Amino acid sequence: MKQPALERLNAASARQKLESGELTSEALVSACLARIAERDGEVGAWTTFNSERALNEARASDARRTQGRALSPLDGIPVGVKDIIDTKDFPTELGSEVFTGRQPDADAFIVSELKAAGAIIVGKTVTTELAFFGPGKTRNPHDLERTPGGSSSGSAAAVADRQVPLALGTQTAGSTIRPASYCGVVGFKPTFGYTSRSGVLPQSAPLDTIGGYARSVEDIALLFDAISAFDSSDLDMSPGEKPSLAAALIEPPNRVSRFAFIKTPAWPQADVAMKTAFEAFAGGFGARAEIVDVTLPAEFEDILRLPQIVQFYDIAKNYGPIADANPDRVSAKLKEIIAEGRTFSAADYAAARADQDSLYEVLRPVLADYDAILTPAAAGPALVGLAATGSPMFNALWTYLGMPCISLPLLKVENLPVGVQLVGTRGNDANLLRTASWLMQERQREA
Repeated sequence: MKQPALERLNAASARQKLESGELTSEALVSACLARIAERDGEVGAWTTFNSERALNEARASDARRTQGRALSPLDGIPVGVKDIIDTKDFPTELGSEVFTGRQPDADAFIVSELKAAGAIIVGKTVTTELAFFGPGKTRNPHDLERTPGGSSSGSAAAVADRQVPLALGTQTAGSTIRPASYCGVVGFKPTFGYTSRSGVLPQSAPLDTIGGYARSVEDIALLFDAISAFDSSDLDMSPGEKPSLAAALIEPPNRVSRFAFIKTPAWPQADVAMKTAFEAFAGGFGARAEIVDVTLPAEFEDILRLPQIVQFYDIAKNYGPIADANPDRVSAKLKEIIAEGRTFSAADYAAARADQDSLYEVLRPVLADYDAILTPAAAGPALVGLAATGSPMFNALWTYLGMPCISLPLLKVENLPVGVQLVGTRGNDANLLRTASWLMQERQREA
């Protein structure tokens, strides 16, 4: 394989070539670094990266492989890490000038897991201000005049632009799924509590979830198999053994896939072109899949407000002191949301928190006969301009309910990517990825 093509490899393909000896980690990392050097001035996906460190780690990975040692599937694979996730080797500045130069003493739990798996952390990717709405410098690789989405802006753009095959993000409302939709990559938010958040900026503990980006579903499985060990210091983590996501993808489906096509209360606010394209997509499977229009129960009529109550209340609690101490160094939008969050009472918050489980129980019978919910990942293509990162209206509901979600780059609207979002039942992440893999393969066969 010629050197210029190496940055196009996804993680699974690179792993196979590394294992066969056809590829070295040094060559793979060099290709990614060359791509970053070529494109970072335009795309702006990185806050910092260290080429020398990455190459040294790649050579160490190659040495382990030469010695015949048993290696993790991610050994020698380059990864980007969102800049709200602590790294002792790189600054973690949280997308805020308040924290310029902040240098953690220790890695976040998931960063330690990546290192233990032999993954090569190239650097830190741009986040919006404190992982909320204030945009960073990143541009959408498909159109540099458009937003990449947020808050995991740099991670989505870096994977989309072939600067790294894998990257970590986070989601509290729509911060993983929406950038995946805008940038045309696979973005995954697992079940709440699936991965540790120790060493990650807390925004809203009942919602915060680690997410990830890749260019294939198989890569997502490899990434999350490597970072989902139990961490007792994160009290929201689900204990017990998790099934291998990579192994789940090998299992063939035992029946025709069934999808519940759900138009949430956000549907009327979506772009007309997106709605037309999505309805055509949902109706285009014939006998190969069963897609049923499903109406949400009446209890979901005002659902879009509940995630905001939880998130904004916690933003006021967690970010309010930062804004109060640094009024000239935080955005007007963040101060506005902090002020709104302070209008909610503890009783408002408790009621919204209680509805997370009660509404999920209402939804559970609706989902019992389906492999996944089929619904848009965003209201339309990426917005023109860099002043805003788009609305999480198509994502926040599922984050609030703690359900696993994945965005698949299967639609184009106005020649720009729009994600197809699949949502699964809590704890059934393996089935969601298996269903997503089937859907990707089905569309590739059509192409």
